[in-house]
Amino acid sequence: MKIHMQILIALGLGLKRNWHIFFGLIAGIFVGIFLHSHQSALVSNILVFIGQLFIRLIQMVVIPLVISAIIIGITSVGDNKQLGKYGTKMILYYGIITVIAVTIGAAFSLALRPGDGAAQYINSTSAIEVQHQVASTIEAQKGNMLNICLNFIPKNPLESVAKGEMIPIIVFALIFAVALAKVGEINRPVVSFFESVFAATMKVTDWIMYFAAPGVFALTATAISSFGIDVFHSISRYLLVLAICFAIQFFIVYPVFLKIFSKVPVIMLYTAMAEAMMVAFGTASSSATLPLTIACCEKRGISHKISSFVLPLGATLNMDGTAILQTVAVIFLAQMYGVHLGPFVIIQICFLAIVASSTSAGIPGAGLITIALVLNGLGLSPEQLVAGFALLFALEKLTDMFRTILNITSDAVVAAAIADNENEINYDLLNNPEGYKEII
Repeated sequence: MKIHMQILIALGLGLKRNWHIFFGLIAGIFVGIFLHSHQSALVSNILVFIGQLFIRLIQMVVIPLVISAIIIGITSVGDNKQLGKYGTKMILYYGIITVIAVTIGAAFSLALRPGDGAAQYINSTSAIEVQHQVASTIEAQKGNMLNICLNFIPKNPLESVAKGEMIPIIVFALIFAVALAKVGEINRPVVSFFESVFAATMKVTDWIMYFAAPGVFALTATAISSFGIDVFHSISRYLLVLAICFAIQFFIVYPVFLKIFSKVPVIMLYTAMAEAMMVAFGTASSSATLPLTIACCEKRGISHKISSFVLPLGATLNMDGTAILQTVAVIFLAQMYGVHLGPFVIIQICFLAIVASSTSAGIPGAGLITIALVLNGLGLSPEQLVAGFALLFALEKLTDMFRTILNITSDAVVAAAIADNENEINYDLLNNPEGYKEII
């Protein structure tokens, strides 16, 4: 399939699936411009209510989504030889490229400071409250690191769930999931329960995404009516930072990684994955793209043994693009609100972004859903940063489509590297694009 046709199909899929969100964004801009010059308290209050309702709905699904995703991802491996043979290498490779991703995100965010240009739109009282909250949280953590680490282990998991303490919840879910994987088939009733929870939570999230159009409309209109159309110029540096980070990860990190850890030619792998990439762009969902990702890998040289093991877990646990976005977005918000970012805070943000991206479902909008986990580590919640979140959500759909390409490409890169290491790749097929069967 010619490249221009791939681009057209990708754009068509994106517009078909997300037309209502794009419409909400455009309508929000026009309504916001109108309200900026013709203030209406009643309309403004209604828009604020709708925007905050959207954020509240997103917060509602975070905990069940995180717990069920972790348990399903780990138990799907099972207690067998694959867990040791391929699992260790998979975790190592995913860890390497994700750490590089958040490091790149943090470095360019600190160097280009995208949040400074939007700081003028934040209420000074709100900014001071956020600064004090983060400072007190970080000070408490620095002064008592042993207890902080101890508090990662929940005394009562249900209490942690009730309080929304994400790190103890994740620790418990990880331990519980490994235990379930070790006990064998007797785990089926419990795993089936969490598969149902995950499926139901994804359905709820899908419903919330249908509300994304009025939500994005309200958040965009509120931001424009308060700040004016110049706000997009002020946050253009945020988009620039993301574009640079995405490009470096895609065009430099992945090729270098493949060069070091395998002999897979990156051009051939990218060519093999072209159809999956364009569907990822169109759907903004790595889960929806997973069947095509597997098909592209298997029909073009990577064995079923590797693809069926690495790719489903990658679609659940490996999200480079999301990790970059969450790192950049949190630093952007911190700079907007004038929060001092010392080395300890930067490391904490990067670590939590890795954890949060690993617990993101492969569905549209999930990246900004689990960003609450990163903020929670700083003692904050999205409700305290409504003005900043309004700007992020106005750009969410655009950034979501591009970072999904990164997410599924990362999975394919790791699968190809492991397949090469284990002699589970057919290079005659991979290196012969003329012999590829079109999958879509």
